[in-house]
Amino acid sequence: MSNEQKQGRDDTELFDMMEKQLYAAVLSDALDAAGYREQVLRHTIRPLYPDAIVVGRAMPVLCVEVYEMPDEPYQQEIAAVDSLKPNDVLVCSTNESPRICIWGELLSTAARARGARGAVIEGFIRDARQIMAMQFPVFMTGLSPIDSYGRGDVMAYNVPIECGGVTVNPGDIVFGDIDGLVVIPQAVEVEVIEAALAKVSGENRTRDELRAGATLREVYDKYGIL
Repeated sequence: MSNEQKQGRDDTELFDMMEKQLYAAVLSDALDAAGYREQVLRHTIRPLYPDAIVVGRAMPVLCVEVYEMPDEPYQQEIAAVDSLKPNDVLVCSTNESPRICIWGELLSTAARARGARGAVIEGFIRDARQIMAMQFPVFMTGLSPIDSYGRGDVMAYNVPIECGGVTVNPGDIVFGDIDGLVVIPQAVEVEVIEAALAKVSGENRTRDELRAGATLREVYDKYGIL
């Protein structure tokens, strides 16, 4: 087995575990504790459906407004989606343009077929009913039926971008649920995930003791978790 295959397998196991055991809030707390206090994307980027959870390696995409009809539309957009690998999450910034609707059902279908785990779009998407029926995790700032042709185009992909006020590098871990989205830099991913799992364990003990009648002060003094 090649290193790339092993990494892909390990990532699948890691992300499946994170999806089941972790959540955005506890990962944000673990990032805070590690000194990374600006890793939460803007609250305007929301899940398409309430139980959507996305976790995977960021494949960043930069999309910008255009004002002419290209002779060959969608060239970089197609290339970006076709470049997705298993366990990737496409993370796209449009600088919150109201003119660009970069994501829809067919791109979701293509992304899933390539093994991607979801998409985060700082901008508009369409085909919401079809994407919800697929249960493909998509986060976005809004919905619009417009096409991106002649309005927006992909300028670069698999490069560092800023999305939702956070720098996103290729390979960073992106996690999102109904509370919002966090980005975990690769340099601290092991530390942050281990700390988040430890906090979940502490929260479980805290919850059990609160249910048994302990005061909030008692359990906070005992576990330091709130």
